[in-house]
Amino acid sequence: MLEVIACSLTDAMAAEQGGANRIELITRFDVGGLTPSLGLVRDVIRHVKIPVRVMLRETEDFNVTDEAEQQRLCEVARQLAALPIDGIVCGFLNGNAIDHDLLRRVLAAAAPLKVTFHRAFEELSDPLGAILELKQYPNIDTILTSGGKGSELEKIACLGVCERFALPEIEILAGGGMTGEMIQKLRLHTNLTDFHLGTFVRVPPTISGQVSAARVREVLQLMS
Repeated sequence: MLEVIACSLTDAMAAEQGGANRIELITRFDVGGLTPSLGLVRDVIRHVKIPVRVMLRETEDFNVTDEAEQQRLCEVARQLAALPIDGIVCGFLNGNAIDHDLLRRVLAAAAPLKVTFHRAFEELSDPLGAILELKQYPNIDTILTSGGKGSELEKIACLGVCERFALPEIEILAGGGMTGEMIQKLRLHTNLTDFHLGTFVRVPPTISGQVSAARVREVLQLMS
């Protein structure tokens, strides 16, 4: 499964044309993705047929202590749940642990949408323990992670271990600076089949580039 980050309708349409299986729709790629406008969400789901997951993140900080912001997150989650999207992408921390109180509130507001727990996962002090904690939420079916902050070999090893802990309830989605070379190594050394691509499928290959259908097709060939 190939998920492509889209910041615009143009991105989303190019991802679909290239054969992507799913879109992660965001704004503010420069800070790792924030919640896009509901108008953009509606435009994208009107024009593309593949599943769309929408980022739910109002600020850069994964630790959300402001009650007004928490209420806003829940309200946006309810608005998104009223739309025909595949799911949301979120992650909330209390220090270096999962903020279960806020996570439960948001998931209740977003029901019955599916959920990806995003790269806040990499800030956790006990990621393997956190996987077991996330399994208590039936609608969380994906964890997005790059494999942490170590070397390439350490990331590959971490992703492989995370996958073994997560299955069968949760899929590990490998992403965060993902490249074609890294995909090939992960395919060789792990059983991972789900990948999340951002700049690598853009022209130019930066956060300011646009998704290229041709680049998406190239990645799919690497995955096969």
